[in-house]
Amino acid sequence: MTCGIVCLVHCPRCSAIEDRVIDSRAAEDGAAIRRRRECLACGGRFTTYERLEEVAFVVVKRSGQREPFERGKVTVGMQAAAKNRPLSLPVLEQIAAEIEESLRLEGPEVTTEQVGLAVLDALRARDHVAYLRFASVYKGFTDADDFQREVGLLTKLTTPKTATPAVRGR
Repeated sequence: MTCGIVCLVHCPRCSAIEDRVIDSRAAEDGAAIRRRRECLACGGRFTTYERLEEVAFVVVKRSGQREPFERGKVTVGMQAAAKNRPLSLPVLEQIAAEIEESLRLEGPEVTTEQVGLAVLDALRARDHVAYLRFASVYKGFTDADDFQREVGLLTKLTTPKTATPAVRGR
């Protein structure tokens, strides 16, 4: 039942909307609230459940096709890039959860490009080899020049600039 902010519950016996809550408690391991109610018109008692409605989170592919976001796909992609690297599965799962959380702040729909760039940013900060492997697939590298260009960009972004002392008056 979608009801917005205020929701009227009808008594199952007499259809009246006036009731009072007798008891509330967590149900379904905290995923819902069970409320025991008493109808003020007929005195009948009934139970209602309150659950959080999940907002759909959709990825829009390049083809325009929409599909539900799957954190597992992000994890699998990073696992392939991080094979034989010091990034464990729990770390990759945590990164995927952080990526999903940050993308959800963008709205109910994100593009595959946004997902890919978020993965690249996360890997760049943690492991440059995994970053390059993921970038090679995501960006469609075709030869060694693509790797060299990306390594150049990577080192530019990660090497801090040192200030050169100014030469004063001659």
